[in-house]
Amino acid sequence: MVADIALSPFITNPENLEEEMMMKTMSRKGLFALAMSLGLIAGCSSTGETMEEGQAGAAGAESGEQSGSTVYGGGAEDGISSSAMSESGRQQAEAAARQAEQQAMREITTFYFDFDTSEIKPEAREVLIAHAMFLKANPGRNVRLEGHADERGTKEYNLALGDRRASAVERFLIVNGASRGQIETISYGEEKPAVMGSNESAWAQNRRVELVFE
Repeated sequence: MVADIALSPFITNPENLEEEMMMKTMSRKGLFALAMSLGLIAGCSSTGETMEEGQAGAAGAESGEQSGSTVYGGGAEDGISSSAMSESGRQQAEAAARQAEQQAMREITTFYFDFDTSEIKPEAREVLIAHAMFLKANPGRNVRLEGHADERGTKEYNLALGDRRASAVERFLIVNGASRGQIETISYGEEKPAVMGSNESAWAQNRRVELVFE
């Protein structure tokens, strides 16, 4: 009897035991659910920070593309870099400068010769090349080359000298791209002086070939 009384605290009613086990199980489930909730919250917080960083990096990359070398277009193959635009602008400026220079040279249409010669002067060659290039680019345009001489010498000799001068210019134009069919030559000899006078200044201005475009 004593033994039964001493052991009684350790003997648990089956009904009470079942309730305790259910409470313990529910407690464990509650702790597990709480732990899971805390884990999800931490995970979302961590993921949110990562997404924000990724979005910031993507935005920075996009901003870098817009402010950097790509001028338009989504892909690198569709865009034009700033260096390419600079190069294109430089080439356009150079082309415009060359065109303006060529046009300025074509405004020179009178070419002078030394006494008793039909040799083209070195300083006239570049200008004549500009005329030849113009004729080549404009096959519908024609030019008449008028040869002249100063008053010294006979009339016949000066006519022949004027013809040789006009022919020398004609050959030069053809070699540099003009067509023979675009060119006509004529000699006036001493008959049409540019400047009246019997001195070296007047003679130098009368020894010439004039280009008359039609």
